[in-house]
Amino acid sequence: MEITTGSPEARVPASSGVTDTVGTAESVLTSRTGAPVRLADPEDLGGSDRSVVMRVRVAETPFELPRTLVVKHYGAPSGTERSDPFAHEAASCQLATALPPEIRVGPELIAQDSDRRLLVLEDLGRGSTLADVLFADDPRAAERALLAWARSLGRLHTTMAGREADFDALMRRLGATSWTDPVAEDIRQALTELPEVIEQTLGVAIPQAVTERLDRAAQLLAASKYRSFSPSDICPDNSLVTGNGARFLDFEWACVRDIALDAAYLQFPFPSSWCSYAMPEHLAESMLATWRSEVVEVWPDLDQDEVLRPRLFEAQMLWVWVSTWWFLPRAGQADTPIAAHMPSPRRSTALAERWKRLCTDAETSGNSEVAEYANRVVDALVERFGSGALELRTYPAFR
Repeated sequence: MEITTGSPEARVPASSGVTDTVGTAESVLTSRTGAPVRLADPEDLGGSDRSVVMRVRVAETPFELPRTLVVKHYGAPSGTERSDPFAHEAASCQLATALPPEIRVGPELIAQDSDRRLLVLEDLGRGSTLADVLFADDPRAAERALLAWARSLGRLHTTMAGREADFDALMRRLGATSWTDPVAEDIRQALTELPEVIEQTLGVAIPQAVTERLDRAAQLLAASKYRSFSPSDICPDNSLVTGNGARFLDFEWACVRDIALDAAYLQFPFPSSWCSYAMPEHLAESMLATWRSEVVEVWPDLDQDEVLRPRLFEAQMLWVWVSTWWFLPRAGQADTPIAAHMPSPRRSTALAERWKRLCTDAETSGNSEVAEYANRVVDALVERFGSGALELRTYPAFR
């Protein structure tokens, strides 16, 4: 699950339970087909504070429907959220369903009801998520899954390029007066607030040269020719491993943004996720090459290192910055795992690894001021939290 601490979540009301969701889905499907549809055997798929998600069996219908479906039922918007997650999900599924099935990277939208805030989606099956594979014990399966994930991400960027106006129109049709990338908003807030937090917490002041470099990196958040659709929350538990590649499952914060912000995940594993562990260096480069082989069909200049690498470094800086703003324990806070009920690394351990990698990549790219600052942050993290901050392990599949 992506963690965006600046985004209050709407709670699903108690009435939006299993019975209510199944009954609403039956009503929506009956209206769509013009004949009674009965659903049975609801199975809870997890959901969130915002929505109920379940798999149901189609028990009775006079028309041809898949044997099983996935139903997602949203609670009423809280009024405090930046944008409506139902609108993001519905618009995204409509946009993706318009693609031919062979290149579709998300579930097909079967039916929806905006007033009742319900979506009926294709059931992509009971396969493993990318998280399941990474936390298993088969390194070859994990490598295949990560490369498939990278290819699907590149295919998503390629097939959805140039669709921003369509996405905007769908969002407005669903009642959204505007939409944003929630991570971009958190990044902007982090750029403003994190220097003081780091200085107060770790005793490291930010040089003016690093501030200026961050300001340049923040241009990735503005319009560019490298923008495409993004699920935004592309973490391992939101990616299903199938025989046709990875399929993305969650579009509650989907948006259109610079593809470098997604591509940074390939070398800098899942910086917004609870399961941000290390991976073998050769695999990170292979994933980047796989993604790149897809996107050069639309952006041929990204085949040039002098074009791609600086953009990836800027995206990496922004992810290090915002994830530190999210996860750094403030004064009086414990150095807990990122997620309390998941196999997460300690916050200091994950952050020290990110700053170390930033230091190394800054040195390679000739950004000496950034490298020096990152190295000082790493030293401060170790001084405060102990040498364990430097012991980020790889995903279990690679141990």
